[in-house]
Amino acid sequence: MTLKNSKLDKIVLDARQNAEKRAMGYREQALKMYPWVCGRCARTFTRENLQLLEVHHKNNNHDHNPTDGSNWELLCTYCHENEHSRVKDSVGRSDGKSPETLATFNPFADLKNILKK
Repeated sequence: MTLKNSKLDKIVLDARQNAEKRAMGYREQALKMYPWVCGRCARTFTRENLQLLEVHHKNNNHDHNPTDGSNWELLCTYCHENEHSRVKDSVGRSDGKSPETLATFNPFADLKNILKK
């Protein structure tokens, strides 16, 4: 019986230590620091759907986690995905605006000759 109890005690201790380690992570810190509301669409969250609320790093550097939370914002899964898509789309643009697309094919190039026929 003592062996079973010591195994159980070890499992419980490990679980508590892991919970404390997670609590020190930036997600847990951000969830304690900010209201459970998406910073973009203002959707509110409860414990039941909290897994859909994510921490977004404003400067896109996941290693930059100041304890004051200045690099974090809480976004719902959908807004977070949208934000990363916007960043991915803007990579390589110097002015941050949509690149002008130059057409390489002109469907009307030979229109004058076609109309003559």
